Amino acid sequence: MKYIVIGLNNYGSVLAEELSALGHEVIGADINASRADCLKDKIAATFVIDATDEQALSVLPLNTVDVVIVSVGKNLGVSIRTVALLKQKKVKRIYARAIDSVHRAILEAFGLERILTPEADAARSLVRMLEFGADMETFQIDSEYYVVKFTAPSRLVGYYVSELKLDLEFHLQLLALKRAGTQKNTLDISFVERTVVEGAFDKEQVQEGDQLVCYGRYHDFRKFWKALK
Repeated sequence: MKYIVIGLNNYGSVLAEELSALGHEVIGADINASRADCLKDKIAATFVIDATDEQALSVLPLNTVDVVIVSVGKNLGVSIRTVALLKQKKVKRIYARAIDSVHRAILEAFGLERILTPEADAARSLVRMLEFGADMETFQIDSEYYVVKFTAPSRLVGYYVSELKLDLEFHLQLLALKRAGTQKNTLDISFVERTVVEGAFDKEQVQEGDQLVCYGRYHDFRKFWKALK
C-alpha cells in the first residue's frame, strides 16, 4: 500500500519507518528539514513543506495513495488546518492524530476514516500492565468489551485449554493460543517467536510462555485474573 505521513515527529517518523520496513511505499512530509532528512534513506521520498499552505500541500500525490496520515499533534491549529485542506482536496482516506478530547471532538466533525490517540492508548496499556502485573495487550471494542492478549500465568501451565472453562466460569471467549518457539536468524542467533496454534487448540495443554487471546467484558477479565491469585 501507499501512504503519506504528514508530520515526522517522534510518532510520525516511527510510523513511516515501520510501514516502510513492512514493504509499503511511504512518503513523508514535514516543515522541519532536519526531520525529513533523517528519513530520506529509510522511506520512498520526503518533502519539506508547510502542510498548512494549500499550494505547498499540492506537491504531494494526495489522490494516488491509499491513506494520508496527519501525525501532527502538539500544534492544534496546524493539525486542523491540514485536515481541512485535505478534505477540501477530496482526499478519501485520512487518519489524524488527536492529543486530547477537544482535538478529537474537532477532528470527529470532519468525518475522518480514523482518529489516532497514541498517547491515550499507551497510557491505557500501562494501566493494564500495572493493574495486572503482567505482560499484556488490550484492544478496546467499546466501553465494556475488550480483546486481551496475555502470557499464561504459571498456574495455568499443564492444564488443557478446555479445562480452563473461561466461557462457563468467566464469560470470556478464547480466540487464539499462541505458542513460543525458538528460531534462528540469518546470523544464526536464536530468538523466540510466537505463532498461532491452528486447529482445535482446546485439546492443547498450556505451556510455559504461551499467550492466550480472549474476548469479553473487562470486569469479567478482572474477575478471572483475581481468581488466579
